[in-house]
Amino acid sequence: MSNRITITAQVNGETVTRDVEPRQSLVDFLRENLELTGSHVGCEHGVCGACTVRMNGEIVRGCLTLAVQADGAEVETVEGLSDTGEIADLQDAFLRLNAIQCGFCSPGMLITAAELLDRNPAPDRTQIREFIAGNYCRCTGYQTIVDAIEAVAKERRG
Repeated sequence: MSNRITITAQVNGETVTRDVEPRQSLVDFLRENLELTGSHVGCEHGVCGACTVRMNGEIVRGCLTLAVQADGAEVETVEGLSDTGEIADLQDAFLRLNAIQCGFCSPGMLITAAELLDRNPAPDRTQIREFIAGNYCRCTGYQTIVDAIEAVAKERRG
């Protein structure tokens, strides 16, 4: 007897229906079932932010969210936000200002930065640091990440 549950979700604008284990995390579902590997599995405790995705318009930790919770939901990953061009300016600034080194934190950092700029189009450096505080980066020291987000905020405001 199978304990699998059928879910249907909108993932990056596409309707997907799959059978999942009740305890499968959303990030594992995205990576293993849908081959969307942009979101990473880091700490598996919701602390590092590498698994950050957007669900129903809000950022969530994919490791703490169960795949069954996405049933009927709209899920957006870094691949989807990249394909739509929504984060193109952030991606460009991250590259241009060397805010990407190993790249492990980058997908979650980009989604978090997009959320910040949606909420606050003119954040100061302290507000940027506070908003991204839940996303760990072991390579950059955050300075260049803050620089990139600040640059995009200024560019978007003209």
